[in-house]
Amino acid sequence: MADATARTVTLAMSATLGQSFVVDNRPSAGSVVGGAAVAKATADGYTLLLMSNANAIGPHLFKKLPCDATRDFAPITTLGFFDLAVFVAADARWRTLGEIVAQAKASPGRLTVGTISVGSTQHLAAELFKTQAGVDVLIVPYKATPAVLAALRAGEIDLAFEILGPMLSQVGARTIRALAVSSPQRYPAWPGVPTVFEAGVPGYTVASWNALAAPAGTPAPVIERLNRAALQALAQPAVARRLQDPGVRAQGGTPAELQALLQSETRRWGDVVHAAKIAPQ
Repeated sequence: MADATARTVTLAMSATLGQSFVVDNRPSAGSVVGGAAVAKATADGYTLLLMSNANAIGPHLFKKLPCDATRDFAPITTLGFFDLAVFVAADARWRTLGEIVAQAKASPGRLTVGTISVGSTQHLAAELFKTQAGVDVLIVPYKATPAVLAALRAGEIDLAFEILGPMLSQVGARTIRALAVSSPQRYPAWPGVPTVFEAGVPGYTVASWNALAAPAGTPAPVIERLNRAALQALAQPAVARRLQDPGVRAQGGTPAELQALLQSETRRWGDVVHAAKIAPQ
């Protein structure tokens, strides 16, 4: 998802800036490797970081990090938000999230929830759901989304929290069903699927996100130019459509808004990690 977002937006930015972009994937837990590389890069606007929710969660999962996301990067803009949903198997007996909550309260600790790895947005979204819904469920982490999907379809878990993108085709094929989406508003392609808030969990909203940032110290005019180019790219209907296909809501903003988002998400997920008693590694 992050790679597709980066390539879609930077391709459109290239036309505005007259510069080609090279997407250099450096996968690691908490975006540690990519973040460290960008933090050490020359602050000239030619090396950028694709930030994500992992940059807000990471400080609470690791005892020591090579860089500080709120200090070592100059924010440029958000690019898009990835909503999550609560899924069940196609033949599951529950028809609404309210039924899930009612059963979880009637039988504490019996229902199982599948997510990807501990500390991921999906995992923490499930932990937040436990707290805000006031239920006791068993969260079962898997290595990757295909394993979660296989477990859900096989009946090894009762429900799953996952971002929309990798699950859209499965919902379309009617092998699984979405009971609720985590965003403040309904997913346009699923008008009949309520939000978690509408389904009876007040205040619950979760979304992962991608954004662009540069090394700290990058001159303000460079940041402004990159911001304008990104916003122009996101405003193009073709770009918005390409992002929407995998379930991404295109949304840009100011550097100040991104900085505020990073700070608020860092605090929020810190509270969730603490409540879940996840020990930093």
